[in-house]
Amino acid sequence: MKILIAVDGSKPALHAVKQCIKLMSLMTAAPHSVTLVSVHDDAGLRHAQKYVGHGVVADYLRELSEKDLKPAQKLLDTAGLKHNMDIRTGHVAQEIVACSKAGKFDLLILGAKGRSALVDMLLGSVAQRVLAMSTTPVLLVK
Repeated sequence: MKILIAVDGSKPALHAVKQCIKLMSLMTAAPHSVTLVSVHDDAGLRHAQKYVGHGVVADYLRELSEKDLKPAQKLLDTAGLKHNMDIRTGHVAQEIVACSKAGKFDLLILGAKGRSALVDMLLGSVAQRVLAMSTTPVLLVK
């Protein structure tokens, strides 16, 4: 089974990683793979690229992603699960779904932050957008 876990450095994202570890411990028959994906939206920084350059912005976003991935990597390493990483920039939900499709993953796991329904209705959420767009099965973890 190929599993993709979306990670943003939040507690719900770490709960998603922990849930994946539990799930993997129950599945022993076939080889499995885990990939962590971190996506940062670069839309707000496009204006800054004119002044500091594309490379500086790309480096900054990569550093943010690496920081977000470290706790998840540590959990997987402690559990003895090998994993890959994918760092992307762009619209977060679209990039998660695109990564899932491109990698032909069997399951997509992500943490749900649990905001109120009113806040989600006004702002939307990455989890809701991923659920709406994904053709890969999605496991939301609180």
